[in-house]
Amino acid sequence: MRHVGIRESRDRATGLLREAEPIAVERHGKVVGFYIPVESKRGEQEELKEALARLDASVKRVLEETGMTGDELADYFDPSRPAPELPPDRREQATG
Repeated sequence: MRHVGIRESRDRATGLLREAEPIAVERHGKVVGFYIPVESKRGEQEELKEALARLDASVKRVLEETGMTGDELADYFDPSRPAPELPPDRREQATG
């Protein structure tokens, strides 16, 4: 999965959206959103199923790479509170 900053995503949106690779959009090194492209030329239902399967695979990969739980990842998408910090041991895992 490719990671880009918010400015890059804004400045290069047209080109990035043509790519087939999923993109994680980050602000100050923290993921704030994802772009999961749909490549199918089939009907809308098939495109939706394909997009959801790719999203599921991406979420599983993020959980494996970071060691986060599903609930911890979900906290990043809760608009009622700021994104949580990763614990130091998981922060090291996430950066490689």
